[in-house]
Amino acid sequence: MFDALIIGGGAAGLSCALVLGSAKDKEYAKDKKVGIITHQKSSHLQNALFNNVLGLQPGTLGKDILLSGNKQLYDLYPHVTQIEKEKVVALTKTTEGYIVATNKNSYSSRIVVIAVGYTSLMTIKGLEDYLEPHPRAVKEKDRVWLRNLDHKIDENLYVAGTLAGWRSQFAMACGSGAHVATDILTLWNNGKHTKVHDKSTA
Repeated sequence: MFDALIIGGGAAGLSCALVLGSAKDKEYAKDKKVGIITHQKSSHLQNALFNNVLGLQPGTLGKDILLSGNKQLYDLYPHVTQIEKEKVVALTKTTEGYIVATNKNSYSSRIVVIAVGYTSLMTIKGLEDYLEPHPRAVKEKDRVWLRNLDHKIDENLYVAGTLAGWRSQFAMACGSGAHVATDILTLWNNGKHTKVHDKSTA
């Protein structure tokens, strides 16, 4: 049983996992089991080139960020379980949370974060009732979103990134994933608003 399981290893998903992972020494998060299903084949980062993102060297390629992001998560927060080469096919609500079914396995989690791409190819069974045309995309591109209120779809079910209704901009997707992570940390902290900062000792 995961306490939080993230579906999607793009900008939003990895950002969410990094923030959740960084809270490992906090009393309210130290015993929480976090996982991420890092299916990345459909991520728009695969073909991205970045010149306008604060903190990234101009010319940075999205496909390199996907690789370095996984490594960053593993090196800094190895307690976050990375599930590779599995694609989520269905989500089922239970009395304790959710069952996430992939093409190979099944996982249980109290909280689930959906952070996959916003194309109409997004076909996770169990989410049909929330699927609508994307409010901030050109109609001709046939983009979708999961109807939500401030990233929350249902009890203990969140969506992050472009699928949450944000525009396809790397910095926005990263911020959306971090936003969801801090909402989850706040929930774990008994509703006390929280965030995680690293500080230089220099």
